[in-house]
Amino acid sequence: MNEDIINLPHHVSTKHPQMSLQDRAAQFSPFAALTGYEAAVKETARLTDRRIELDEGEKEKINLQLQQIRENLAEGPEATLVYFVPDPRKEGGSYVTVTGRVLSIDEYKREILLQDGQIVPIEELFAVER
Repeated sequence: MNEDIINLPHHVSTKHPQMSLQDRAAQFSPFAALTGYEAAVKETARLTDRRIELDEGEKEKINLQLQQIRENLAEGPEATLVYFVPDPRKEGGSYVTVTGRVLSIDEYKREILLQDGQIVPIEELFAVER
């Protein structure tokens, strides 16, 4: 059966341009019908912590500790700060603990600046230890 066509010349269309090898190869590349699905599943599975609301007594304790740090800023007091970082993609976030020397407490911006350049928002503080 192949003997009758084996010696015939290869047909080249006069109406349609010949497809490049790259375009021909693309026809056989894998097809991902659900592009991004795996990333979405991983994002959904990623856990976040709920923000814990402090009662007035806990807030007052943090304010007193910040006042003590503020009074001793000239000595470069070291403190351990635990604060909440909201997740940019979903509800919740995570609690971060940093330890360092406090350079300043900016009441206007409501931020604590540490010697290593980290900035901790006062509104997100969960605990302060000296």
